[in-house]
Amino acid sequence: MITGINHLTFTVSNLNRSIGFYTDLLGLRLHVCWDSGAYLTAGDCWLCLSLGEPRPAGDYTHAAFSVSDDQLPILRERLGEAGVTEWKQNTSEGDSIYLLDPDGHQLELHSGSLASRLEALKEAPYKGLVWC
Repeated sequence: MITGINHLTFTVSNLNRSIGFYTDLLGLRLHVCWDSGAYLTAGDCWLCLSLGEPRPAGDYTHAAFSVSDDQLPILRERLGEAGVTEWKQNTSEGDSIYLLDPDGHQLELHSGSLASRLEALKEAPYKGLVWC
């Protein structure tokens, strides 16, 4: 049985640029890097950057990272100053920043949780919502 997400891997076109983006702007911790990749962590989330030819999803597919309520405004300002592109505006419960990494991978920085989302759905359910 699946017990959780083990790691995420993003293909990147420029390893040094992506390492800088994820460490300097987003605050991930770099553990190791080599000619064609790197391992970083965001809390308990393991992220692998793999050098290649990226083909980011053109749909709603994205990776969402948890951010505390007090850190999200700081990140929003830092990302704005760096000229990072936002691909969507938040319309759901919990504050979020939807941004693109240097290769166009869609990311979300989110300050809510599943529990807070489910609580919000009690007040404003999605069309066709079924509680299981």
